[in-house]
Amino acid sequence: MKEKPAILVELQYLPPLEYFVLLAAGRLVLLDAHEHYVKQTYRNRCYIKGPHQLEKLTVPVKGGGKKVKTSHIAIDYRQKWVQQHWRALQAAYGKAPFFEHYAPYFEDIYKKEPAQLWELNYELLTLCLKLLQMETTLGFTDSYLDNTNPAVLDYRTRINPKKGPLANKIYRPVPYNQIFGKDFAYNLSIVDLLFCEGPSANLILHKSADLSLNI
Repeated sequence: MKEKPAILVELQYLPPLEYFVLLAAGRLVLLDAHEHYVKQTYRNRCYIKGPHQLEKLTVPVKGGGKKVKTSHIAIDYRQKWVQQHWRALQAAYGKAPFFEHYAPYFEDIYKKEPAQLWELNYELLTLCLKLLQMETTLGFTDSYLDNTNPAVLDYRTRINPKKGPLANKIYRPVPYNQIFGKDFAYNLSIVDLLFCEGPSANLILHKSADLSLNI
């Protein structure tokens, strides 16, 4: 059997379902530690379904406007974003079936106040993979990789809030129970699926893979 190529992606903050569908399809996932930070992406933002509307949660960073490696980007704790994000998560999912089971694990990471965005995103990603019971192998790049290596599929910045999630042909929406509103909101942060569906989240992710995704 031909070995699957590795998937190359950037680290994101509580990524959307599309990101995890991609990770579930890969044998090895390489996290790019040497790319330059890109503003207005999922690297420091996520979307959740609040009581009244979709809400964007953004982690403020220092020096994001310069050419700085993502792994060197520092979080700006002068802004009270941790409290804001946690209140938003409680308001959105406090009554979700699995919030009380999973929330303490997330809260512990926020309380640590990791200095770097990379550290925060990595801790949250590994926690989500554990809760999803996904046996994804994570690796790191030793240097910046171009996109010419046939053994590596480059998905960096393809999963982007400015780009519709259906355009990448990775993810197809599979409705599940959400707390607020009658209309299903798809491709939200993974926390939406985890807090609402708990152990069923992994199965929903696998059902959400686009039929044309061949990795």
